[in-house]
Amino acid sequence: MYIRTLAPSDAESYRALRLQSLQQHPEAFLSSYESEVKLSTETTRIKLDSSDEHFTLGAFLDGEQRLVGMATLFRESRPKIQHKAHVYAVYVDPDARKHGVGSALMLELIARAKAAPGLELLTLTVTSNNVPAKRLYESLGFIRYGTEPKAMKLGSEYLDEDLMVLML
Repeated sequence: MYIRTLAPSDAESYRALRLQSLQQHPEAFLSSYESEVKLSTETTRIKLDSSDEHFTLGAFLDGEQRLVGMATLFRESRPKIQHKAHVYAVYVDPDARKHGVGSALMLELIARAKAAPGLELLTLTVTSNNVPAKRLYESLGFIRYGTEPKAMKLGSEYLDEDLMVLML
């Protein structure tokens, strides 16, 4: 497995994995397949242009041939809250699960966050019934500090989200 920061040149493989994630697990993301499929590859290229404030990691199998996982970090830019960053869009292809891909992605993301000057904590949200994801985050030191009831509505079903934090 190889993990690196995704670049604009990875837009097509990232977009394919992102759309797969939204189709297969709509309950896990605030975005929808229907809205993201309309976005162009060029828009995806722009999203993948990383900086000190945000980046997306990709996990690859077979050298760099197959993107199987992703995780995004966004750091707050406003002075009073730039000690915080948020983790978004964590996903591992079902064929690559149970091989440590999610853990490796998150460990790399955490290591980079720890190296960022002045960054003190990471936050994320996870659907309350997503037990495997919650176990992963807890194994890495994230703690749940609250639950947002009815955080998302998928069709006629409401889903709660757990709010989690990791002190760096």
